Amino acid sequence: MVDRAIALSQLWQRWTNRVMQRPEVGSVAAASLLFIFFSIASRGAMVEGSTLARIFDTAWPYGIMAVAVGLLMIGGEYDLSAGVMVATAGTAIGIMAVEWGLNLWLAALLSLFICLALGAWNGMMVVRTGLPSFVITLGTFFGLRGANVALSKHFTGDALIENLDEAAGFDSLHAVLATAFGTPPEDFRVSVLWWAGFTIIISWVLWRTKIGNWIFAAGGDPAAARANGVPVSAIKISLFMLTATAAWFVGISNAVRYTSVQAGQGVGDEFFFIIAAVVGGCRMAGGYGSIVGPSIGALIWGIAFIGIPQAGWNSDWRWAFLGVLLLVATLINHYVGQRAPSEHGD
Repeated sequence: MVDRAIALSQLWQRWTNRVMQRPEVGSVAAASLLFIFFSIASRGAMVEGSTLARIFDTAWPYGIMAVAVGLLMIGGEYDLSAGVMVATAGTAIGIMAVEWGLNLWLAALLSLFICLALGAWNGMMVVRTGLPSFVITLGTFFGLRGANVALSKHFTGDALIENLDEAAGFDSLHAVLATAFGTPPEDFRVSVLWWAGFTIIISWVLWRTKIGNWIFAAGGDPAAARANGVPVSAIKISLFMLTATAAWFVGISNAVRYTSVQAGQGVGDEFFFIIAAVVGGCRMAGGYGSIVGPSIGALIWGIAFIGIPQAGWNSDWRWAFLGVLLLVATLINHYVGQRAPSEHGD
């Protein structure tokens, strides 16, 4: 009987250690506690269908971007142009569809090519110059910020592009990217399903394929990875292009949903994406993290964004919350990383 108790205790300890070494464990615990807290503070308003719909509607664009940015961080790089690239995708599709009269599907495809080219530019500049991705993508950030507004004003005379719903192909593209299901105000956008699908696919690639191993290796020790035959440069360029693709998807989805594009949007959103990834367990030094974690990190932002006003607090507390959340998440990641220095989070 004593031996069985000891065996169960050891089994429990091993299971607990394994769970605590998971990169996303902190974000899952934080999301659960935060939701319970705001549910109590709002007297149950958080569990209403309409509130849940608003939480997911707030979180999905950050979730898609956080997954891509988190994967890039695991690969050891950052993209400070990700937020503005969302606006670039929307501006491009708006100009081509509204001003040039292109079918919205064709405009979306051409917008994707533009974003892929920008992602490839970021990646090639990083791997060929050896400069920090922080510097390279900061330059891209300012370039796109100016180009978005300048081109929008050049072609439309305004920084706001409207009437996308009058373009050919709008109804079908809207059905794919922005339709809602359910009865208002408890209706959820199809974008949430896209977010879930994107998270599942990228998680599978990271944990179940050779490419996933290469990403961890490229972010953990690039020199050793190259010595072992890992195509580090190709991996990093591909990750920048994936981030650009995610920005494209969010950009055109928003453009189709709201039938308009604000060329100056996206400034500062890149920090939300990085915060969500860090909260989700992605180590800022690279080589460690998960994909589910950044998605949960984005959900935490959605819970706080909706929960703070639901609790009757001043909405300005959202920004203070983000600062505290980033600091606490970084400390937790540092602690978990020390406990599992050789683990990838699997």
